[in-house]
Amino acid sequence: MNRKITVGDRVRLIALPPYLKTAEPMPMLRPANLLQIGDEGTIIDRRPGGYWGVRFDNGAFLLETQYLESIK
Repeated sequence: MNRKITVGDRVRLIALPPYLKTAEPMPMLRPANLLQIGDEGTIIDRRPGGYWGVRFDNGAFLLETQYLESIK
């Protein structure tokens, strides 16, 4: 069972959303193929609307909890 996600946690992408939203002051929509299932990142912040800011090797994106799995 997944444990609760908090800021600073390492997470793994378990599913791809239809598109990605960048975690910038003015978010932009990007194609989902910038990430792959299994990519790992770090939670950088919590955003309104149920989104987490996640820093991956190729950028920071806003993702909902359903797409993430906490890793140790």
